[in-house]
Amino acid sequence: MKNQYLIKIVPPVGYRVFRLEFSRRHIITLAVLLFLALGGACGYYVWTLQHAEARVSELRGLTEDQQDRLQQINSQANELESELRAYEQQSEQIRKLIGDKGHDADRQPQSSAPANAAANTPANPATDHRQSMRDDDAFARVADRVERLRSESDHARSESDALRSVALRVLNMRRLEDLARARVLAAIPSINPAWAGVGIRSPFGWRIDPWPEFHEGVDLDVDYGDPIRAAAAGTVVEAQYDGGYGNKIDIDHGNGYHTWYCHLSKIDVTLGQYVRKAQHIAEVGSTGESTGPHLHYQIMLDGKAVDPAPYLNGVPDHILASLR
Repeated sequence: MKNQYLIKIVPPVGYRVFRLEFSRRHIITLAVLLFLALGGACGYYVWTLQHAEARVSELRGLTEDQQDRLQQINSQANELESELRAYEQQSEQIRKLIGDKGHDADRQPQSSAPANAAANTPANPATDHRQSMRDDDAFARVADRVERLRSESDHARSESDALRSVALRVLNMRRLEDLARARVLAAIPSINPAWAGVGIRSPFGWRIDPWPEFHEGVDLDVDYGDPIRAAAAGTVVEAQYDGGYGNKIDIDHGNGYHTWYCHLSKIDVTLGQYVRKAQHIAEVGSTGESTGPHLHYQIMLDGKAVDPAPYLNGVPDHILASLR
């Protein structure tokens, strides 16, 4: 009985007694088993805890990655929205430029607050599942926004390209009209052939000095040798001596107008030469039937002499009105 132990269990009633006999070896074995069981439980708990921590870290990294992706998508949406507004502004400017009264329906920029809020929500291990659902909703909202903005941007880009093409045609037509108008105006006598401010010594119409006659031009009060310029663009059709007119230049402006420059001392253009408005053509003299140095300036319209005075300081208003 050495190194053995006895445990008696006596029930409160009856006469049967339960006996448990065990030795020291049994105690040691039981202690070892308990220790192993406790160690296994502790090991399992530690393993479970480490696995949970690893899963939490994985979910946290996934959440951060999703937040980064969501932020990137949201940034793309903002860029698309900015691009859309730029196309809309460009289209509106083109419409104003070409005089188009139509306009797009007003589009209000969509708020990016929900997406930004979702992107900036910190990860919380206790609410990973709910956070994941919110991220999915945020991704869906941002994806819808991106798709809508992409569609609107494509439409605005297409419309802007079409408007730009129309604008180029309209502007080219207007440019051609402006060039044609400028060419027409350049061929209408509209400047003083001497220089601005030179007065008229003898006007258009009947006069008695130096002899009675109908004066078909104006005599400009200039000195001998002063430069003379073309009153409008045209082609020289006469550059020679012409009796009482003395040395004379006749410029055909191609629109029914001819301008004559008479009593010249020097002719500086040749027959058939094209001259621009304000180009130097001659010098003042006193040739032909002239009583002193001056410039006889005459305008012929469809073969009839007209008063040059209204043409000395620009195209007359009634002529401009007929061009509109």
